[in-house]
Amino acid sequence: MNDSLSFIKPYLRGWPIILAAMVLAYLAASKYLNYVTPMYESTAKLRMADLNEGVPNSNLFKDLDVFANTQKINAEIELLKSDALISKALAKVPFDVQIFRSGSIRKTELFNDSPVLIKPLIWPEELKDKTFQFEIQENLKFVIIADDGNKYTGRLGDTITIQNASAVFQLNELLLSQRKNLQIADRYTFSVLSLSKRISQINSNIDIIAVDKDVPVIRISFKSSHPEKAALFPNALAEAYIEDYIDNKYGAANVTVDFLDDRITEMNQKLTDSEQMILNYRDDKKITNIQQETETDLRKISQLKIQQTNLKMSLEAIRDLENYVQSGKEKFLDLAPNFEAFTDLLSTEIIKNIKQLQAQKKDLLLIYTEKDDRVMVVDAKIRDLTSYLIESISNTRKNLQTKYDKLSADIVESEKIFIEVPEKERMMTILNREFEIYQESYNFLNQKKIEGEIAKAAKISFHRLITPATKSLDPVSPNRIIIKVVSALLGMIFAVVFIFIVHSLKARVNDLSTVESQSSIPVIAAVPRLKNLNESEAYFIKALAEWEVKGLIKPEGLTCLSGFSHKHGASFITEQLASVLSLQNRKVLLIKIQQEVDGLVESFWKLTQQDAAEDILLISEAKLKSICSEQWQIFLKEKSQGYAQTLVLNTAFGQSHTLATMAASELNLVCLDTRLTPARLITEVDLMKDEFNLSNVFFAVNRTGYTPSLFKELLKYTQRAFVAIKILIRR
Repeated sequence: MNDSLSFIKPYLRGWPIILAAMVLAYLAASKYLNYVTPMYESTAKLRMADLNEGVPNSNLFKDLDVFANTQKINAEIELLKSDALISKALAKVPFDVQIFRSGSIRKTELFNDSPVLIKPLIWPEELKDKTFQFEIQENLKFVIIADDGNKYTGRLGDTITIQNASAVFQLNELLLSQRKNLQIADRYTFSVLSLSKRISQINSNIDIIAVDKDVPVIRISFKSSHPEKAALFPNALAEAYIEDYIDNKYGAANVTVDFLDDRITEMNQKLTDSEQMILNYRDDKKITNIQQETETDLRKISQLKIQQTNLKMSLEAIRDLENYVQSGKEKFLDLAPNFEAFTDLLSTEIIKNIKQLQAQKKDLLLIYTEKDDRVMVVDAKIRDLTSYLIESISNTRKNLQTKYDKLSADIVESEKIFIEVPEKERMMTILNREFEIYQESYNFLNQKKIEGEIAKAAKISFHRLITPATKSLDPVSPNRIIIKVVSALLGMIFAVVFIFIVHSLKARVNDLSTVESQSSIPVIAAVPRLKNLNESEAYFIKALAEWEVKGLIKPEGLTCLSGFSHKHGASFITEQLASVLSLQNRKVLLIKIQQEVDGLVESFWKLTQQDAAEDILLISEAKLKSICSEQWQIFLKEKSQGYAQTLVLNTAFGQSHTLATMAASELNLVCLDTRLTPARLITEVDLMKDEFNLSNVFFAVNRTGYTPSLFKELLKYTQRAFVAIKILIRR
């Protein structure tokens, strides 16, 4: 758990820096907020006319708003953002003159709360957007300083000429009557803004969005450093939008009505021409009603064809009768013709007479012969009647044939009428279709003219300003709470980053996990920061006991304590081990290799006695260089004889006999300090162990878990700096 949270320790140690950074950032943000210009925001909501529902959906209002189509919200938003509409809105608000009260640090924008009103009379374009310094004195006299350094003086209420421009500078009497203690004498700046500059300022501070894609409501938000200006412009823009909508609708209706008048006049003339063409064609072709005339002619032809059929049947019958009679003319009395086709009264009477005469002849032949005059008279009568009848049949056949031919000719003549009927119908269809097109267009244009005149007369709009913008009392930016909180958080982040960078640059051992992660050499001693002698004795007695149990320390053994510097814990651990061994009444020899040893003439070592249980052997490092490593190792073996333990405080790594001393020792402790030893040196111990085949090498980490107070560290560095300064001063 401690190892997993070891990365937090530098930050826990540096909490004063983090806290100080947060406090400083908070104070800096507070100071900044005292001088930053606050921004106020006001919002107006505009409901768009929806022709699919509500009041505009009624037929009456559809007629009134006939030229308005269903609007898309995004298109209307772009219209509201357009320069044309913003220009119309700017014409409603007095944003052309911008006045600031100049302070020592910041400027405050004034609007209707300005004690001075500036009304430009003539202001050329080359002087617009230029800033003029304006200072009012106690006697209401003022001085205007242009950007070129020229000064213009006057008194409030005068008309001042500045270069080729003129303006009236006067007191805001209405405001001064309400705020009698308002300070007038002060320093100001003013500028007369061009239209493009005002539009640019509006575009940079306005926000127009739809409340929802399915709801025809647009929200117009505007920010300004003056709350009254922030509330004034959204309402002006909404009003300009509604007026522009009405003007466009009225203009469209007016143009449309004029257009429709011209088209109606033109269409009326075409309709008249079409009517005249139809009349002329009817007169030329003698057409009253083609359909009725055609039906009458068809009915007439049908009747003629019926008569023709009847005549044809009668003619066929009489022709058959004639052929029958002609073929049996010599024996007429034996014939039995079918007289269904010849049934007039005369023929019937003749047949009756013939039959009577035939019966009479038969009666006479019973008495007389055929040569008898009376019989012959009867035969003559029969022959006369028979001839008459045959001739009558022939004449009847001729008469029927004549009637049939005449009737066929009449039918053919009647059918000739229909030859021109398709062309007449085609032409009449064309003429009627053209007439109907003109007539429909004429009626449509008249209907639209009525609707256009209604729309022209009804100057109303169904767009509504449902929520007008109001003056905001609290600024929307800067958000003081958020800025202070964010500043404190940024201070904390910068402090954490600073601590991380410093910690990374130092890259000390810090804890056991650093050693274990970078080296395979085990740690047999994690020495905490020991505050007093009792804690030291207790810890090292326990450590010696553990080492003896593990078999690391042997009787009359030689233990070498090495390090990258004696300050990295080697001196401290050596002295504490020697002290504990002496405390246990074990004879101990402490070998110290120093730069110089006093009292040496020829030898390189000197033996002194600390107490009855501890001897100290001082070695001169300078003279030690005169003997070889083998002699040095033999010397160590000889001197360790007769002592329970021999402790060698070895020279730092990199010295001449450091490795030789470690090679002669039975136990090698490499001392590291969590606050002093760089972590990058840990791997060098592994390399030396493997390269020189050193045995029984272990790490002893000094001041494990120690996190000194930052204030103490700063105090220590401060004291060192003072000492260094004093030394420099003395020099």
